[in-house]
Amino acid sequence: MQKIEFELTSEFVEVNQLLKLAGLVDSGGAGKNLVASGVVSVDGKQELRKTAKIRTGQVVTLGDVEITVH
Repeated sequence: MQKIEFELTSEFVEVNQLLKLAGLVDSGGAGKNLVASGVVSVDGKQELRKTAKIRTGQVVTLGDVEITVH
């Protein structure tokens, strides 16, 4: 599993933008499509809200990539 540490610079980041900022997708729109397809999970639970707010301490998983937000 690939682990990515993401440093949060505001209160939250939308999950589709997090996927973009972590380099997993080329655009926020591509991130929204991935979330809508059901392959993204937050803290171990499937996340279908394209703009779900991700805050410090949460873990976002896409396939074999795990993003830990600090």
